[in-house]
Amino acid sequence: PQFAPSRMSCNNCHLNGGQRELSLPLVGVAGMFPEYNRRSGRLYSLGDRIVDCFLRSENATGIIDTDKSKETLPATTSKEVLALSAYITWLAQGTDVGENPTWRGRNTIAPSKLIPIQNLNPNKGEVLFMEHCINCHGADGQGVAVGDKKPGPLWGPDSWNDGAGAARVYTLAGIIRYSMPYLDPGRLTDEQAQQVAAFINSKPRPAYPFKDQDYRTEKLPVDSVYYATH
Repeated sequence: PQFAPSRMSCNNCHLNGGQRELSLPLVGVAGMFPEYNRRSGRLYSLGDRIVDCFLRSENATGIIDTDKSKETLPATTSKEVLALSAYITWLAQGTDVGENPTWRGRNTIAPSKLIPIQNLNPNKGEVLFMEHCINCHGADGQGVAVGDKKPGPLWGPDSWNDGAGAARVYTLAGIIRYSMPYLDPGRLTDEQAQQVAAFINSKPRPAYPFKDQDYRTEKLPVDSVYYATH
């Protein structure tokens, strides 16, 4: 919890403990690291990637605004990061090192189907959200409890911050397109998923404080809407 002041968890994006197909599965990915990270412009170890998820997707940097004297940011040597590394490595048992699993990277929309960001309409996305998403996520996007399960907040102070991968419209659209709705994944079209993603990423969320260190060697992606002033 000290590394996740938001109400997000790994399982919100990597469903079923990272084992559900087309829901950002983590099976076999350990053998792909070290791997070049475009956002940071350097090689990432598996530990680096986990730290990044804590910092961005679970908004660990939110502790900077609280009591710095009692809190520290996660590092590759943190026991929680090492534990997650061990779990993801266990999920890779029996897979070939250096060979990208066939199921990795499939939560993406084909380049030919991408709609220019300026042509996406958050209002259209909101209509679709109200039709397809509120049973689980609620009209306020904060998640509806079903038994002991509850989706993480899609926006607001308890959601991922604006430096996370899901804060990119096309990245989020790919996740929505192939893994949502939870009980009927794939129901939305490429166009609908992008409209919903534009709506969700038009909403306020915590600010990642180190955005000036991102995309120093790579071109800023066009769907990085929260980087408009960077």
